[in-house]
Amino acid sequence: MATGTDRRDQARDNAMPNPLDISAYRRLLAVVAVAAALLAATPAQAQHVIVLVNGDPITAFDIEQRSKLIQLTANKTPSRQEVVDELIEEKLKLQLLKRFTIEGMDLEVDSAYANMARRARMTSQGLTDTLEKSGIKPGTLKSRLKAELTWNQVIRGRFQSSFQFSEKDVMEKLGPSNPETPSIGYDYTLRPILFVVPRGSPEGLRDTRRKEAEALRTRFMSCDEGVRLARGLRDVAVRGSTVKSSADLAPALRDILDKTEIGKLTPPEVTAQGIEVYAVCRREKSSAENTPDKRKVRDELVSEQFAAKGRAYMKELRTQAMIEHRQ
Repeated sequence: MATGTDRRDQARDNAMPNPLDISAYRRLLAVVAVAAALLAATPAQAQHVIVLVNGDPITAFDIEQRSKLIQLTANKTPSRQEVVDELIEEKLKLQLLKRFTIEGMDLEVDSAYANMARRARMTSQGLTDTLEKSGIKPGTLKSRLKAELTWNQVIRGRFQSSFQFSEKDVMEKLGPSNPETPSIGYDYTLRPILFVVPRGSPEGLRDTRRKEAEALRTRFMSCDEGVRLARGLRDVAVRGSTVKSSADLAPALRDILDKTEIGKLTPPEVTAQGIEVYAVCRREKSSAENTPDKRKVRDELVSEQFAAKGRAYMKELRTQAMIEHRQ
């Protein structure tokens, strides 16, 4: 007759897996762990996981959001596979933050977001409102920015030595120059003058300030006299001299500075702080090495190497990753 102890021992033995079933038992535990991780997410995410990238989920909602963002920013309708591939690579880029120490990434993302808004002539909140009107959460764009900023730092950190080029490399890519259209670089000495428009001011004030800037342009005959005039105006900030190389400027801005006479002001430009003009106080030829054409070639060489190293490294990351397509 079995005692109570015997019955407890028998129950324990029945509960233990057969040694031959240990692998199946471990697989069961793994399935339970994944299920628990998914249940910790929101119900919508748990029910619509499309891909797992090293355990990080890409959901149907993520795909929908990214599709809308691409439509808005690239003005095209991407295929579902294009979106999924972009999100897989984004996950792999963001996972690099766990492998490498990169300080202040969240601040960089906020700054990049604000700069994007500024280039679109709006505030960060205005950009957020624009995204939300298109059904896009700001986090969708910020996630993309974070991934790209992380990727840029990692690629440059790993392959920085590959981005150094000799003068011979530059000249070979530049090819024979055309003597009829020689590339000449200039260094401009500028004085920025800002007609302040406080944030939240009515649009009419911005128009008024633009007219004031145009009026100053007609009276501005030299940097010495003109700066004194500008300092006497209300809510006008005259900043210190700055030297800009034509090799570092966008072609449109180079064209404006070339057409502005020495001692005169550039046309008014709208900025986040108000209306800004530049006094062109000096213009001198740059050194032969610092011309727009050579700077352009150097930038192209860096971009080519960056893209090549990036493609190779991403291929390596994808090969090593655990990517599980669920639907």
